[in-house]
Amino acid sequence: MDDRFEIFLVATPGLEAPLAAEAAGLGWQPSVQPGGVTITGGWPDVWRANLWLRGATRVLARLGSFRALHLAQLDKRARKFPWATVLRPDVPVRVETTCKASRIYHAGAATQRIERAIAEELGAPIAPDAGLVVKARIEDDLVTLSLDTTGESLHKRGHKEAVAKAPMRETMAAMFLRGMGFDGSQPVLDPMCGSGTFVIEAAEIAAGLAPGRSRSFGFQQLASFDPSAWDAMRGAVAPRPAPAQFFGSDCDAGAIRMSQANAERAGVGAFTRFDCRAIGDLQRPDGPPGIVMVNPPYGARIGNKGPLFGLHAAMGQVFRERLRGWRVGIVTSEGALAKATGLPLESGPVVAHGGLKVRLWQTGAL
Repeated sequence: MDDRFEIFLVATPGLEAPLAAEAAGLGWQPSVQPGGVTITGGWPDVWRANLWLRGATRVLARLGSFRALHLAQLDKRARKFPWATVLRPDVPVRVETTCKASRIYHAGAATQRIERAIAEELGAPIAPDAGLVVKARIEDDLVTLSLDTTGESLHKRGHKEAVAKAPMRETMAAMFLRGMGFDGSQPVLDPMCGSGTFVIEAAEIAAGLAPGRSRSFGFQQLASFDPSAWDAMRGAVAPRPAPAQFFGSDCDAGAIRMSQANAERAGVGAFTRFDCRAIGDLQRPDGPPGIVMVNPPYGARIGNKGPLFGLHAAMGQVFRERLRGWRVGIVTSEGALAKATGLPLESGPVVAHGGLKVRLWQTGAL
């Protein structure tokens, strides 16, 4: 494999643009594609992308491509592929294949050929539950091989043990914060904080903490992995002091305990504060105005949306009365509920969230 190759950063559908902006801010030259962002680099770029990107869900390394018009040709060319430059013979692997507009149309048969090539030419064991995944895409008779270098999805930062119902994924929360113009300097308040995701992400960004600092990755099982170089990269992360201006509240005392515990594990307990209170008891934090980020209930799992209109109307009134100068961001699948707040909201692009289609609705300064 060449020293530089294509790297595909998988995005939550609808959040490709903010992920591209994040990648550009880290020094790459991103190209937006459906479902993600493409950059070019080497293995250290793969490691750095997994370590630092807050908006990507996975980092795929493009291993190479070749044409195959039938299964026998696929078998032959898969056997000639330089697997030993990337994979280790002692680490289990599995293959996932998709076929589109190709003469090879049976994904299961194609998977078998590629897995057999890896097992017989490299000696690596094939296991259906292997954490290391080779992804084969066969489109217009072109076989493109990629490697999932991440392992567990990047939204699993490695320090959140407790989650609330219908949680906002960390990757999404980070991109919605970016969509609000958050750069680490503004206060952030979430008055329905659940397990604290918005508040903790904001505090981590302000503190300069790498989102992947507390977890392991798939690339650590590759032949191309250099442990000493990786340790040096992780060790170069220098956290900075952050102001204690990240606030969460919730009417559920259990949610507050979860948020506090999650913040402590993330190392941002000193920068965050969580209070048990209903939205009607919300207090304006001391200090300058900042950003409200809230993911209120929108009835998708409850069924009856009627009472939620009253909740949103009351929430909007509280924000107008007590948070003058603050900007508000509301994530919801229901535009009617956002409008029920009475706030001057503008909607962003549709984003896929657990089978729902949500948007970020935001205001200017109230």
